[in-house]
This record gives sequence, C-alpha cells and structure tokens, in this order.
Amino acid sequence: MKLDLEHSLASMKTQLAEYCKKKNIEDAIVVGIHTGGVWVAEHLMSAVATSEPLATLDITFYRDDFTKAGLNPKVNQTQLPAIEDRHVILVDDVLMSGRTIRAAMNEIFDFGRPASITLAILYDLGQHELPISADVVGEHLTLNPDQRVKLTGPQPMQISLVDAY
Repeated sequence: MKLDLEHSLASMKTQLAEYCKKKNIEDAIVVGIHTGGVWVAEHLMSAVATSEPLATLDITFYRDDFTKAGLNPKVNQTQLPAIEDRHVILVDDVLMSGRTIRAAMNEIFDFGRPASITLAILYDLGQHELPISADVVGEHLTLNPDQRVKLTGPQPMQISLVDAY
C-alpha cells in the first residue's frame, strides 16, 4: 500500500473549506493534538478563515491509559485561547480507537463550552472502539492487524507504514 501524504492533505484542505462554508463556521480555533496533529493542523491553517493562531493540545494527563502507560517523557504544553461559544476544529493525524479524541474533547471542555467541535483526521483506520467519527478525513485506510501508520516530521513531514509494536 502506497500512502500519498500530499494528496491526503490537499483533500483535507478542500473538505475543510467546504465544511466550514456549509456550516457557516467563521473565525474558528484550529487545535492540533501534539505532535502529529499539530503538524497536520499547520498545513490546514490556510484552508480556514480565522484570525486565531494555531492552538495546541497535549492530552497526556487526559488519557484513559495514563495509569497503565505512565507519563510520556515529553509532555508538551497546551496552548488554547478562550473557547467559550467558539467553533473548534480539532486536528489529529490518525484516528484508530477514538480514545485520543475522547481525551482531547475532555480537555477542551475543561477550558469552556465551545459552540461546536469539528474533527479533522489525516488517516482514519476504521478501528473505532468509541462512537467517534471525523467530519473531515484525508484518507480512510484498511491495514493489516500488524500494521500502523507513522507520521514523522515536521520538516519534512513524511508518512510510512510500520509494524505494530
């Protein structure tokens, strides 16, 4: 399977611009989940009419496996403006189980109640454990059970298939 990162990003930009127009979303807050989601969000910023800088979210302390997995040695800072009654575009690189997105939404709601949350995902693996689906998807992938998608970057940003660990 060959992954075309540029095609997936271009598809996301087009879909996101159309989605925002259809839903009358203006001046949204684009939020990237550390780290891959931030890299993807940086590429999407040009597709969103907003005066806000890119916001970032580190969900380390919101994960439901925190007690099992322990603290990630590199915790990034969450940088989120006032979100009360604002439209939020939440961006991540891969949607697999949905647990990362659930954790991200929990953290967002700790900052306030947004008017809406739009989920934009680069690759949806379709292995959802929670009832979470993306509004914008760069590409839907069906992988073998022993495969995962790995995004590296940010410069250059590259995508590869790797063996599951």
